[in-house]
Amino acid sequence: MTTEPDNPLPDDPSPESSAPVTEPRRNTLRRILFPAAAVTTIGAVAIATSLAVDNHRIRAREQARDAALQAACAYAPTLASYDAKDLDTYFAAVLAGATGAWRTEFDATSKDLREVLVQGQVVSTVGNVTCAIESADETTARAVAVINQTITSLGTRGTPAPGQLSVNMSLRRDTDRWLVSELNTPLLTR
Repeated sequence: MTTEPDNPLPDDPSPESSAPVTEPRRNTLRRILFPAAAVTTIGAVAIATSLAVDNHRIRAREQARDAALQAACAYAPTLASYDAKDLDTYFAAVLAGATGAWRTEFDATSKDLREVLVQGQVVSTVGNVTCAIESADETTARAVAVINQTITSLGTRGTPAPGQLSVNMSLRRDTDRWLVSELNTPLLTR
């Protein structure tokens, strides 16, 4: 005795299953496939947008880091290059790259510094400068610079004396340029 199934399976090779898809079946497929395609498309767009935003942030941080490094490397020789006969130029250059606590501190001590440099007839020239960024984001950075300098003064009896100066800087971005907001100069031994 053979029995026929009441509901043939969709993959049943019987002639009924190979019949063309009817209109109600098409509507059912459309109701399932269109929302699924829309969800997939929205998901892909969201992922692409997220990756683009992340890429933009990474590039912005890298560009800021590079700009902060350039500013630190340009400012370091400004700090260590001066001549007692032309201190106004030196003070103006240092203040032009300063902001915040460092600007206030340098401005407040420049009168005493002027007296010491003039009395000692100090001239400092800069040799090699090595800079590095310790940390940075889009608006702030920490940098270190090692400056090779030669100092001539009454204390050296007019003989050029080589030396090194280490400078730790905090930088802050002010619109389109980086300024030094804090500065620390621990001495390096030779």
